[in-house]
Amino acid sequence: MNEALLRSLTPSVIAVLGRRGADFAAAEDAVQDALVEAVRVWPADPPRDPKAWLVTVAWRRFLDATRSDAARRRREDLVDQEPEPGAAPAVDDTLQLYFLCAHPSLTPSSAVALTLRAVGGLTTRQIAQAYLVPEATMAQRISRAKRTVSGVRFDRPGDVATVLRVLYLVFNEGYSGDVDLAAEAIRITRQLAARIDHPEVAGLLALMLLHHARRAARTAPDGSLVPLAEQDRGRWDTRLIAEGVGVLQAALARDRLGEFQAQAAVAALHADAPTAEETDWVQIVEWYDELARLTDSPVVRLNRAVAVGEADGPRAGLTALAALDPALPRHTAAAAYLHERDGDLTTAARLYAEAARKAPDLAERDHLTRQAARLNAKRSR
Repeated sequence: MNEALLRSLTPSVIAVLGRRGADFAAAEDAVQDALVEAVRVWPADPPRDPKAWLVTVAWRRFLDATRSDAARRRREDLVDQEPEPGAAPAVDDTLQLYFLCAHPSLTPSSAVALTLRAVGGLTTRQIAQAYLVPEATMAQRISRAKRTVSGVRFDRPGDVATVLRVLYLVFNEGYSGDVDLAAEAIRITRQLAARIDHPEVAGLLALMLLHHARRAARTAPDGSLVPLAEQDRGRWDTRLIAEGVGVLQAALARDRLGEFQAQAAVAALHADAPTAEETDWVQIVEWYDELARLTDSPVVRLNRAVAVGEADGPRAGLTALAALDPALPRHTAAAAYLHERDGDLTTAARLYAEAARKAPDLAERDHLTRQAARLNAKRSR
């Protein structure tokens, strides 16, 4: 069973049902039922046209659900609109669906969570990790969002800012998580940039391109993580870097700075350095100052503390880190790194081991565990 194919077809199928009269919640539920049926049927009897098969099955599931409603007669009129058998039109509805899911009746955070679940194909657990909240809390948020849009038609699309937030989180999960969605997020963001003249759309595209350019160097052959400073820069995609820098420069020239442009500027400075030692950390700290002003994000301030440790020395970084909440994700790992830079290997090894226990995924846990073991072995010699 090709799960990637199912994920790629889901947005278009939901959009087809929406255009035929289904509200978002009903369309999403019907498509989920169709996906379950596909997992059951396709291995033994794969369809010639997967999208047409999903549209037909999802529409029938929608009709089955609506027939049980009190307004039976009105909804049974929709039977006449059932799609004819045969190939479905090759139309990419994904970007449209991102906008439709960012509905004005939802708060931005709820719209993002719902779209990640329905369109991005992420699990509730993955979305909760992206938001730094418990899984149960996120499950309730998504359920409330579904109830809010239940009965709402697909005719009041949301705003660009919410769509950008969704694309950003989908890319991050695809870049470092369990589901590979990074390339899809870049594809949709390219479409958005071609349709909308907006500096933050360009900033997000630049950020994605610059991060994606380093992807081949981020893991070793055994799957272990390779820190930025240790990556083989010869494996970075210079074509993507050049494109990302060009997109960013054009956006910055418009003098309408936003958080995605600032993040892309940090990524561009890393990409521009021939070696890790030649990284312009002073400029990076300045860009993190801009980001902190724009977002007031504790994660930004954590990254800034590490950058300060590189620019002004590890003790300056530890001082900046001390002003932040120790419960912040990756706070312990950052403290371990800065203590190692300061020569306190005992504290660093202890903190690396503690950070490993808190790691959100296996790859990061293994990396931090190896760091602790490396320092313990160094201390014993």
